[in-house]
Amino acid sequence: MRLSSQTFTRFSPSSYPNMTSGSNSLMWFRKGLRIHDNPALEYAAKNSTHVYPLFVIDPHYMKPDPTAFSPGSNLAGLNRIRFLLESLVDLDSNLKKLGSRLLVLHGEPGEVLIRCLKEWDIKRLCFEYDTDPYYQALDAKVQSYALESGIEIFSPVSHTLFNPADIIQKNGGTPPMNCLSFSKIAGEPHWLSSSLSTTPSVIPPVGDVGNCEISEVPTVKQLGYDDIQEDEPPVFKGGESEALRRLRESTNDKKWVATFEKPNTDPSAFIKPSTTMLSPYLKFGCLSSRYFYQCIKEIEKEFKNHTSPPVSLLGQFFWRDFFYTVGFGTPNFDRMRGNKICRQIPWNNDDELLAAWRDSRTGFPWIDAIMVQLRKWGWIHHLARHSVACFLTRGDLFIHWEKGRDVFERLLVDSDWAINNGNWLWLSCSAFFYQYHRIYSPITFGKKYDPTGAYIRHFLPVLKDMPKEYIYEPWTAPLSVQTKANCIIGKDYPKPIISHEIASKECKRKMAEAYDLNKKQNGIVSDEDLQNLRTRVEDQSQATVPRRLKQKLI
Repeated sequence: MRLSSQTFTRFSPSSYPNMTSGSNSLMWFRKGLRIHDNPALEYAAKNSTHVYPLFVIDPHYMKPDPTAFSPGSNLAGLNRIRFLLESLVDLDSNLKKLGSRLLVLHGEPGEVLIRCLKEWDIKRLCFEYDTDPYYQALDAKVQSYALESGIEIFSPVSHTLFNPADIIQKNGGTPPMNCLSFSKIAGEPHWLSSSLSTTPSVIPPVGDVGNCEISEVPTVKQLGYDDIQEDEPPVFKGGESEALRRLRESTNDKKWVATFEKPNTDPSAFIKPSTTMLSPYLKFGCLSSRYFYQCIKEIEKEFKNHTSPPVSLLGQFFWRDFFYTVGFGTPNFDRMRGNKICRQIPWNNDDELLAAWRDSRTGFPWIDAIMVQLRKWGWIHHLARHSVACFLTRGDLFIHWEKGRDVFERLLVDSDWAINNGNWLWLSCSAFFYQYHRIYSPITFGKKYDPTGAYIRHFLPVLKDMPKEYIYEPWTAPLSVQTKANCIIGKDYPKPIISHEIASKECKRKMAEAYDLNKKQNGIVSDEDLQNLRTRVEDQSQATVPRRLKQKLI
């Protein structure tokens, strides 16, 4: 598929006069780290004498945090930071092919932007619209200055298929609360019938940068990170060039694209994963979701019996936009308290259990292998995410979903504010999905995909010689079998930290009581109500569980 030269814009300001030729434009990159289908970049280049493509290294996101549980900043693990830097290097390279370059500055982005707007005599500020709360606040600050200074602002919606504000307006002022409703309201994207904007043939050169200290894209070492010895090379290489290469590779098998059904993909596949693995490139905008969507639509035209949303590849885009829309339209979407769509549940506060889950020490090989893959790859299959999220929250440990969300936010290369929070709300049965009695077994769920345990053996080599009969429950293996496998449970690999059979029943009981309280209070649960419920369910658990747990695990 070839992108045509037609321009596509959303959020185009109608009150500004046309900018005269000879003015300076600033293209502020955050996500949208690409040349193709980038309406903000195209608009910045139009009728400008100079264009300043800028990325700001934000210490809020990039500064090393030596106290964190894994290498990285306090917000992002090193895998994601490395991916971002590689994406910036590739963006710089692609800009240079068009006669431009990427300008890199360091500092608080709002302050840096305002300084650049002054220093470079900018008349037009262009950036892709972002719904994340952090950028919403940042953009308001920058736009306030720009408007006061008479600077034209162009901020198109191009990270998602739809404008979340439009969907909310069509739904009467609130976001639709399920993907089916969302897709009915959204329909087909209005831009689908017209071609997307092409890569600019040329971008006006960068002008005088004045006293601004421009740098090249830094390396992780230059940011202050020590050299990290990798067991294996990173799975993902950042950048638009790699994104488009992977897209071509993923869409070469047109039948696979047309018949894709996400629920039928395999969470244990690791040599050749069963999905596109393009999510990191969509997260950073190295790949245009709209371009990807059009590629799939063209392939589907060749197949009469292609799959349909919500399970098809196109359906995955609707899920993505659905979570963006709900996140955008729901105050406090990223927390339990003050979030009107979130059930109030008296989650446990147990740092030891949380750390065991996070650090692959639960004693359940399926869960631990997934968490090892997450730490190493920065990516796990969506059903693997379901397994470990359910285990941490409503399935076994009853730990707050916000704690698990924070771990995913740090370790996932593709971590996306709206999607990450939405999925944790869903999988903890706090919102969207309420069948809390349907629990992913940490033993049998993985076994149906991978009965021999190849996935576990790869990511937990300590269990590589454990016979397949015991690979999912190694604590049940006789000592002679453990000895032969060079893996003594409780010494070389942990014993289970809980009894799944007992813990899952306790979780169901606690969820039932929490649901009853939310129903009685019509969703208005006070801190006192929640604390009283927490005390009651904990007292009930302490009266029955410890003795049975001890009997079960000895």
